[in-house]
This record gives sequence, structure tokens and C-alpha cells, in this order.
Amino acid sequence: MTLLHAIHNLISKHALASGLYGVWDAIVIGFIASFVVCVLLVLTKSWHGVFSIDAPVGIQKFHFSPTPRIGGLAILAGLCAAWFNASQELKSMIGIFVLAGQPAFIFGLAEDMTKKISVLHRLLATMASGLLACYLSGYSITRVDVWGIDALLNMSFVSILFSCFVVGGVANSINMIDGFNGLASTTATLAFSSFALIAYQVGDMQLAAISMLLSACVFGFFWVNWPLGKIFLGDGGAYFVGFSLAWIAVMLIERNAKVSAFAAVLVCVHPVTEVLLSIYRRKIKKLHPGHPDRMHFHSLIYQRYVRRWLSGTSAGVRNSITGLMVGLMSLSAGILANIFYQSMLYSLLAMLALMLAYASIYNRMVRHKWCVPKRL
Repeated sequence: MTLLHAIHNLISKHALASGLYGVWDAIVIGFIASFVVCVLLVLTKSWHGVFSIDAPVGIQKFHFSPTPRIGGLAILAGLCAAWFNASQELKSMIGIFVLAGQPAFIFGLAEDMTKKISVLHRLLATMASGLLACYLSGYSITRVDVWGIDALLNMSFVSILFSCFVVGGVANSINMIDGFNGLASTTATLAFSSFALIAYQVGDMQLAAISMLLSACVFGFFWVNWPLGKIFLGDGGAYFVGFSLAWIAVMLIERNAKVSAFAAVLVCVHPVTEVLLSIYRRKIKKLHPGHPDRMHFHSLIYQRYVRRWLSGTSAGVRNSITGLMVGLMSLSAGILANIFYQSMLYSLLAMLALMLAYASIYNRMVRHKWCVPKRL
């Protein structure tokens, strides 16, 4: 309890200093609302299951019982509940994320319920969320700390188009890693927390607050998703969380000149690397970029190691251990980003080192060699 009081006092002190009086209450309410709505969705799955249930049949399926895949509703509900208990300044920020995230969420939820929304349409929806966020917030990416490219980003059209592309990429990367209990939610919780700590270090208390709130809402979902897998994020939840992560990153570097753009990428290096490897792998095999397979990093960790190490346990236990283990990989990225956030060079080197390590481990699992893959 002493630690909780210390955290409460710390948050309250800085919240009062910045005028964000409802920060602590909003964070707690966001977590509770997200958790409670998740539980309610699980308890009422017989009512909505005809639309929301994810059957355990498919190339990328590792669960063994029909499970609701509409956990994104709970995260959105947590944000909305927090809105009622936030300061006016924080309410404005929450409103941007809730409203701008709707195209990504709605198209993702439609896919969860109908299984008929194409990959292209979902990608365009996430990019539309980026466009709407640019309009509502007034921000877009104007620098990536690379000479020449920054000059192009000074052109409004290029800046907005690039921002939409980044949002679409990050949103789809979270959806891509959402394969085991707790994986996407652990990754996102750590990423939001990392952004919150960087924002805190540079004195951007408003952005730190919304980052902590988003982390709390995802964490509320986590405790129903992990370890028993009673509910899944679904495409709607994954796209909304991915959009939110991307837009926190955009606002962090645009509002704070001290923060390197590479530090923001470093925080999300795990899902971003997974997308790049998947696109490369499918290009080599002459497959569509959205073609499903069991060659993702987390799938291979499960098949090559966890299934062998924990052969005496149930498939559900192995699923949850894999999700948490791979999700916690984002912890190193968050720590390095918080250490090197002011340095473009060190942030870039840390990002490249983690990407190389990721690719090397992947190649070890596929080709049994510790090197960067030539063919995947």
C-alpha cells in the first residue's frame, strides 16, 4: 500500500502542477471499466456469440474453444468511462483518440463479426484514422531526424500522407502479433508505459497522462485475456490499440523537440520488425502480403521451444506462456528508448541492434543458423 500511495502522490502532484486534476481517477476508472466490460462480454457470449465468436479453426489459430473476439469494445469503453472523470484538458485529448480511432475500430469490428472485410479496406480504414487524427489534433509527422526526408515532410501534403502511412503500418503490426494470450496486450501496455515515461521526462504531463490511461485500459483487458484466454482483442481492438500507439508516438515527437523520432520507433520495434519480416517472407514466397501462415516469430517460438519445454502442460498454458514471454520482449525496447530518447544516433543504433537480434533469432528457428536470413 505504501508504494501505491507513493505513486498516487507522485501522479497527483504533477497532475495538479499541469492542471490535469482528474488524471489518477481517470486511469483507475479506465482500468476498472475495461476489465468489467470484458467480464460482461464473456458472461454474455451466448447472446452475441453468433456474431462475435472466434472458432478454433484456421491456419493461425492456437486456441481450442470458441472465444469472443470483441475485446476492443472493452478498451474503448474504458476510455469513454475515463472521459467522464477527467479534466477538461484531458477530455479533449481522450476525445481525439476515441473519435479518430473509429474508422480503424469499426472496420476491424466488422471483420470480427462478418469475416468479409478485405485486408485493403482495413488498411485504408486505419489510414483514415490517421487522417482524422491529423485534422482533429493539428499534428502530423514533420520530422524523422533524417536529412532530406525532413525537408520533404515540411510539405503539408507529404507530412499528412506519411502520417497516415505510419498509422496504418503500426495498427496492422499490432494485429499481426496478436496470436497468443497476452501477447498484443503485454506489448501495447509496455509501449504505452514507455511513451508515458518519456513524456514525463520531457515535462509533457498531458501526453504522459493519456499514455498511462491507454496503458490502463489495455491492462484491464489483459487480465481477462491472460492466462485463460476468455476474450480476444479481435481486429477491432488490435487496430484501435495500434492506431493509439502510433498517434501517441506522432504527438510525442511533434510536441517535444528533444525526443528523437527513432526513439518512438524503438518503442514499437517488435511489431514493426514482425511486419517487415512478414512482408519480406511472403514476397520471397510470392504470396500476398496479407496471406496467413504459421511462420510468425511468436508462432515459431511456440512450435520450436515452448511446446517442447512445457510438453507436460496443457495447450492453454503453453499458449499463455508464449504470449507473455514474447510480449515481454518489448521491455528492453522501452528501457533503451527511455535512456536514449534524446539521441538520434543511440536510438537508431539500439533500434537496429534489436531488429538484428530479432531477425537472427528468427533465422535460427527457421534455418538453425545464427545469422541474418537471406531467404525466409
